[in-house]
Amino acid sequence: MTDRLKGKFAFCTASGAGIGRATALAFARAGARVVASDLNEAAMAGLREAGVAECVALDARDTSAIEAMAKRLGPVDVLFNAAGFVHHGTVLDTSERDWDFCFDLNVKSMHRTIKAFLPGMLAQARGSIINIASSVGASKAAPNRYVYGATKAAVVGLTKAVAIDFIGKGIRCNAICPGTIQTPSLDERIKALGRDVGGEEKARRMFIERQPMGRLGTADEMAHIAVYLASDESLYTTGSTFFSDGGFTL
Repeated sequence: MTDRLKGKFAFCTASGAGIGRATALAFARAGARVVASDLNEAAMAGLREAGVAECVALDARDTSAIEAMAKRLGPVDVLFNAAGFVHHGTVLDTSERDWDFCFDLNVKSMHRTIKAFLPGMLAQARGSIINIASSVGASKAAPNRYVYGATKAAVVGLTKAVAIDFIGKGIRCNAICPGTIQTPSLDERIKALGRDVGGEEKARRMFIERQPMGRLGTADEMAHIAVYLASDESLYTTGSTFFSDGGFTL
């Protein structure tokens, strides 16, 4: 279906790769006016040619820059939060610096954008906020994902808190909880694991074999859920966590 988001204005983070890039493109294809952002401006090459209205360099950890962006853009209908980092290790491998960085990027970045863009949504009495969480942390644990799981559990809590606080004011806030998705980030993790297990091919098989469906998910599959949550088709949906993980949490 086309024009599912016709007339809507969306602001997206982490649009340079993976789920963030796929979602910015999907929003544009569905008819939205999309402003995409990423720390790495060069990574967003090709988005404007594919229909994204504007691409801006933005650090999701920079409060003043996010506040300035919200002021410049004015009210948006959709806020899509995808910035994040996958930290490896147990509690014994996690320094305070690791902890602070991961919570700052994975959780506080969403606090920043929501606090900056929510007043505009409230002024127009409508808005859909979509946060990328994870099946890890939101529903189950995974080995060596101590602080990552903690941050993604926090994203679910943040999502529900925003949903309940503004439930009668036209604001909806939902989270998508992906499983293992084929992205450039995953490729980097596979490369790192490959050094420990005897090669990247073996490492990739290990990721695939833990998926009940026998394959990895795709960024486009996550973007389809985001389009639904951004659209008026989901007007009765808030505070929900949407699991798309190939049965990983069953």
